[in-house]
Amino acid sequence: MEKHEKELMQPSAHSVLIEGRRRMRITGVIDVESFQEDEMTVITQAGTLTIWGDGLKLGKLNPEDGQVLLEGNIASIEYEQPEPERKAFFFKRK
Repeated sequence: MEKHEKELMQPSAHSVLIEGRRRMRITGVIDVESFQEDEMTVITQAGTLTIWGDGLKLGKLNPEDGQVLLEGNIASIEYEQPEPERKAFFFKRK
């Protein structure tokens, strides 16, 4: 099992606090997947979170305690829907 999958299965200590659409504090961050001025994607204990906006700046990144502080004009956020687990089917020939 991959490291991210193990961490996602642990009890969630994830939170998102948005202050005036100008500052966002995210806890329970496992990894920052990508970062640009208009979009940021982070892997959290609750799943993948994407933030869109303008002039986004990474104010603080603390991997030891899983916190990220993001500043800029926050337009929207969205959690990625987990893909349903696929079951393998095995057919036998007689």
